[in-house]
Amino acid sequence: MALETFDIVIIALYAIALLGIALAVSREPAGHQKDTEDYFLAGRALPWWAIGASLIASNISAEQIIGQSGQGYAVGIAIAAYEWQAAIVLIIVAKYFLPIFLKRKIYTMPQFLEQRYGSGVKTLMSLFWVALYTAVNLTAVLWLGGLAVSSLTNWDVMTSMMALAAFAALYSLYGGLKAVALTDIIQVVILVIGGLAITWIALDRLDGADGALAGFGLLMQEMPGHFEMILDESNPAYSDLPGIWTLLGGLWVLHFSYWGFNQYIIQRALGAENLGEAQKGLAFAAFLKVLVPFIVVIPGIAAVMLASQGVVDGAVLEAKSDSTYGELMKMAPSGLRGLVFAALIAAIVSSLASMMNSISTIFTMDLYRAYKPDESQTHYVTVGRVTAFVAMALALVLARPFIGGFESGFQTVQEWTGFIAPGIVIVFLLGFFDKRANTVGAFTALLGSVAMNVLLKFGMPDVPFIIRIWGVFVVALIAAIAVSRMTAKPDDERIVKLGDIGFATTMLFNTLSMLVIGILIGLYVWLW
Repeated sequence: MALETFDIVIIALYAIALLGIALAVSREPAGHQKDTEDYFLAGRALPWWAIGASLIASNISAEQIIGQSGQGYAVGIAIAAYEWQAAIVLIIVAKYFLPIFLKRKIYTMPQFLEQRYGSGVKTLMSLFWVALYTAVNLTAVLWLGGLAVSSLTNWDVMTSMMALAAFAALYSLYGGLKAVALTDIIQVVILVIGGLAITWIALDRLDGADGALAGFGLLMQEMPGHFEMILDESNPAYSDLPGIWTLLGGLWVLHFSYWGFNQYIIQRALGAENLGEAQKGLAFAAFLKVLVPFIVVIPGIAAVMLASQGVVDGAVLEAKSDSTYGELMKMAPSGLRGLVFAALIAAIVSSLASMMNSISTIFTMDLYRAYKPDESQTHYVTVGRVTAFVAMALALVLARPFIGGFESGFQTVQEWTGFIAPGIVIVFLLGFFDKRANTVGAFTALLGSVAMNVLLKFGMPDVPFIIRIWGVFVVALIAAIAVSRMTAKPDDERIVKLGDIGFATTMLFNTLSMLVIGILIGLYVWLW
């Protein structure tokens, strides 16, 4: 067992503190009964710092820490495109999409689709999102988190997953989004400290390096192939990160689907005090996204040299690159190892709690309430809690068969998500900016996206999935526009009227945005 008594004490203190804070912030004033707005949207009172911290804590899950460290080992810094391009998308979402969502005071993404296209589109997408979050996202976080916990505790993977699921459910089922978002502030601090510690230790342990900074320089010198953002066709990882197409193609579709129209992410912004707080929160999250590769990808690259030097078990990493972060954690000294382990748990349970809350929100507010519209607020909150529990139980059963058999959990999630991502992005963009887009056009985009992706996946298996997603997006977009114009116009009340929506942003938001964009341009020029 790699954890010692001191480590266990630190982990236990973290768990007790987190649960105590979650219960404290979840308590309602005397005489106030928690309603759906309290439970699902934190009473629409989240400040910017809570929104930004919660976005990052929820996003940086086992999928990122375990998956991207493994991809850092196998591929290199190119996998950072998933983080750095996301920062740009967050800024665009904050400026152009949030004003529309908050103006309409919606709870969920399907609710917007119902207002714009009708109940059929809403129901289809509600069912899809509940299935995706349960069968893909929850399972990926559980499986990858279970692998890491198992590597340090010698528990089997299923026991590790059950422990993580129980901990996430313990503090999130009672408090809802408020408990999740406010405890995420603690989670993200522990996460950053723990991640930086692993990066520092990994670089410092490289033979021939005098300190961590010298280790980073040595790593770049000895492994230049792992520090290329744009891969060429000869690279074995080209099928996952196809060179210039990561900048020009389908990766943007995945980002907009995830960061702009994903209930699991955007729910924090929907719970903001006001538009300005929501926008500042997303700008803060964009700045933090720039830092993420330095705490998850760089350690994975260092593991290549550490394995060649015999510091970590290279056979384990070659057999399963997703084991990289778990092996690196073993290098941390007692006490610090406990803190790093707590940071990993923080990332996992934060993501699990967020997904559970989003699943319960969509199921309760978009599916169940349509079936039983006249129940009490307390009844809907109870249904939400039961839904979250059932989703977690299903994910535990599905984790091994759905994710465990694939080489990379991170890339598996991206490809599964990519089957519907083009259609999602199309229906929202046309819903915002094309007054002629109608229900038939929306179904054309959504169903056509899935059909074309499946046909190309099996008919042209050698085409990188990022290129495939971009091709599907372009064709489905043209088809949706054409079909909308060949069929009846939507009713006037369904059209988004942009004239009464303010898109102006504050000087602080603009300054943060320019800073983030400038840093990203510099990083791409440096690592091209």
